[in-house]
Amino acid sequence: MDAVMSVTEIMKYLPHRYPFLLLDRVVECKHGDSIVAIKNVTINEAFFQGHFPNTPVFPGVLILEVLAQVSGVLVLSDPKLKPENESLFLFVGIDNARFKRPVVPGDQLRLESRLTRMKRNYGVFETNAYVENELAASAELKCMFKDL
Repeated sequence: MDAVMSVTEIMKYLPHRYPFLLLDRVVECKHGDSIVAIKNVTINEAFFQGHFPNTPVFPGVLILEVLAQVSGVLVLSDPKLKPENESLFLFVGIDNARFKRPVVPGDQLRLESRLTRMKRNYGVFETNAYVENELAASAELKCMFKDL
């Protein structure tokens, strides 16, 4: 295990801030390979007011976003992969997204991302989100660096 990060350290790598920083902590990071992180799902999150008022469900699109954030931390925390110039690592594509179970307040998402390809400024990640040991969602995500 190469790293464990609190939300304060995550904020050193991601430009996201409240209410869009979705990660709570990184529990394992193997630079250039894989990462495991946690998102605690709480009823206090604003989107639950409308998604859905009587049956709150964590939006699938936000599961994909938090998986992209995890993938960003994997690359941005690795000095060998992060470019020297000022840039953003943008979420640019999704393939094979699948949602297997609803995620609800009180759940803890375990987010896993594995870098499968990194070529110049473009990365491909195999990602999974689990609640306990049950797969909640999976997708292949694509991200790339964009110069500022």
